[in-house]
Amino acid sequence: MKIGLPRGLYYYKFDTFLECFLKGLGAEVVLTPDTNKNILVGGVAACVDDACLPVKLYHGHVLYLRDKCDLIIVPRIMEMAKKEYICPKFCGLPEMLKNSIPGLPPITELPFAMHDPKRQLKWCEAAGRLAGAGGEKARRSFSLAYDAFKKTCRGVDDCTKTYKIGLLGHAYNIYDKFANMDVVKKLGELDAGVITEESIPDACKREIYKSLLIYPFWSSVKETVGAGMYLAKNHAVDGLLYLSSFQCGIDSVNVDLLKDFIGSFPMLVLKLDEHAGEAGIETRVEAFMDMIERRRANGIHLPSYGQYIYGG
Repeated sequence: MKIGLPRGLYYYKFDTFLECFLKGLGAEVVLTPDTNKNILVGGVAACVDDACLPVKLYHGHVLYLRDKCDLIIVPRIMEMAKKEYICPKFCGLPEMLKNSIPGLPPITELPFAMHDPKRQLKWCEAAGRLAGAGGEKARRSFSLAYDAFKKTCRGVDDCTKTYKIGLLGHAYNIYDKFANMDVVKKLGELDAGVITEESIPDACKREIYKSLLIYPFWSSVKETVGAGMYLAKNHAVDGLLYLSSFQCGIDSVNVDLLKDFIGSFPMLVLKLDEHAGEAGIETRVEAFMDMIERRRANGIHLPSYGQYIYGG
């Protein structure tokens, strides 16, 4: 059986688990290519206009798979952690796809909850049935995939450059080079390495809870805002670069929260949409790094790389 796996949205978090599980079922996994112009054009045409870029790109990836497989894996993600939620479009993603793209093969529709092994096992058993695999085989594949996922090292921490930038945002914005126009490479050409939020211990990111009046509803408050606040507070980087999708309601809240927490610490917010012109991104990144260089030359808040993150 051919099972399609779109390289979009939280594929960039759960790729190891999904690929290991499907291969354990004995299925032929059909991966979409890295995001490209054809996938963007197809996704924009298929998706509703008011969706953000990552959701449009996901539609393009699913459209690519439509005639190439017997089943498409579409995780319906409800929670990233207990009582911490994400964009409601993830909750209704299977319905969006079925109503936007005619002629799709069967797609998975049960909730996908990596933080709860019992619920995740149920998802794997259901996906295994759709793939024609027995319950025992699905359970064995789940065990192997879950172990592999727990051992996966996530995040980037480049200490080889003169400057260091905290790169913040949802995983699908940070790791999709087409969507962000390979901003990591652009920073590298300006002698700036990046550190992403996965490289920062959870205990450090949870410090943000002490600054909030109520427990945060969105999981990205801890992951993204917490990471940015920690890096800025301890001057562990020269500046922060936040990759945000145009029309993302969660990011609009997160960016304002982070601005309040970090005060005058340098931060650049780049809004990503379906327009593919790189000149605007390059100009903003270059201007941001010019400011960082001037601050360094004037001795303003010199960073202590790694000292706080690694327990120094």
